[in-house]
Amino acid sequence: MKLSMSFTDEEVDRYARHLVLREIGGAGQQALKRASVLVVGAGGLGAPAALYLAAAGVGRIGLVDPDTVALSNLQRQVIYTEADIGHLKAEAAAARLAGLNAQLTIEPLPFALTAANAPEVMDGYDLILDGTDDFAVRLIVSDACVAAGKTLVSGALGRWSGQIGVFAGRPCYRCFLGEAPPQAETCSEVGVVGALAGVIGSMMALEAIKLITGAGEPLSGRLLIYDSLAAQMRTVRVTPDEACPACGGAKT
Repeated sequence: MKLSMSFTDEEVDRYARHLVLREIGGAGQQALKRASVLVVGAGGLGAPAALYLAAAGVGRIGLVDPDTVALSNLQRQVIYTEADIGHLKAEAAAARLAGLNAQLTIEPLPFALTAANAPEVMDGYDLILDGTDDFAVRLIVSDACVAAGKTLVSGALGRWSGQIGVFAGRPCYRCFLGEAPPQAETCSEVGVVGALAGVIGSMMALEAIKLITGAGEPLSGRLLIYDSLAAQMRTVRVTPDEACPACGGAKT
């Protein structure tokens, strides 16, 4: 899909705060307008991430999620309202993004991402954001990104802490995680503070904006860990796993 690279008067007004930023400017805003981003999971992390991507002017946004909106989602999934309860998340989120920025192409994809369909679903998108809460799905997303040579922005939540990383080739997310934990805790079991989803989801959008515009230094090969109870952050480097079945050894 070809997008016009000229800015209308409305766009100049809408993106004025970006256009005067030295690190973004006109060229960066054009890059955002050209960009296509797939958000896997329109939940606690995908909701704020998608909102800020749309607000930033990312030209094409895909939303993958098979679930419907539940009342318990509204504690942290700020893209939805009570009127959306019972509706498909992908479609409700797409409608909200279209209402926020009608200039964009928003693609609701109301189905589960699997190892079989991931390559086709991801095809045509420049960047992948994963905000799912299922380790098996996260590994499917990571493996598909490695196979397709796509950069992955991955986020995760748990109780009062969150993490975000950028994986472009080696190391990949599987290098960090290994295999899916057999008895992984979920937010529904242990809880999560709602505002934390906004913090980490917004940071995912910020990393995406940096990657698209070339601003600053992205978290490539690094993991940022935020402890909200202690109000502390630390960054650790992810070590490539030579035995990783996705990106290691013979795979390179």
